[in-house]
Amino acid sequence: MKKLIGLLFVVGMISSAFVSTKAEKTNRLVVKDGIEFKKSALGEAMAEAKKKGKLIFIDAYTEWCGPCKKMAATSFMDPEVAKVYNSKFINMKIEMEKSADGPLVAQKYKVYAYPTMLYIDGDGNVVKTVVGYQTAEQLIATAKSL
Repeated sequence: MKKLIGLLFVVGMISSAFVSTKAEKTNRLVVKDGIEFKKSALGEAMAEAKKKGKLIFIDAYTEWCGPCKKMAATSFMDPEVAKVYNSKFINMKIEMEKSADGPLVAQKYKVYAYPTMLYIDGDGNVVKTVVGYQTAEQLIATAKSL
């Protein structure tokens, strides 16, 4: 019985250390990972945008899109882009073919090419649409123009 309790104690200690390490890594990644994209439905993002008086930035992408992947790995990871976009917008990434909102967003906002960046207000009105790969500098210039 003592061995079982001892074993459970050791397993518990190891598990809590793992969870603690994982949480610390997650916190660092949030700060380090560039643009923070919300994982919510578009309707929820629109409500949040209205409440906070912000625009919504939507990265409309597909899994097979090469320029989309490059932007995700470079432009969206740029610290200056992250600083501007995280403070100015409600950021969303919507996979246009497989996500629940994707096909509806593509139809409503006439998304025909990828990547497409949509900047919309809390009522769903398009403020600006940008199609094609964007460098960090281009993203910042677009954000500052809005």
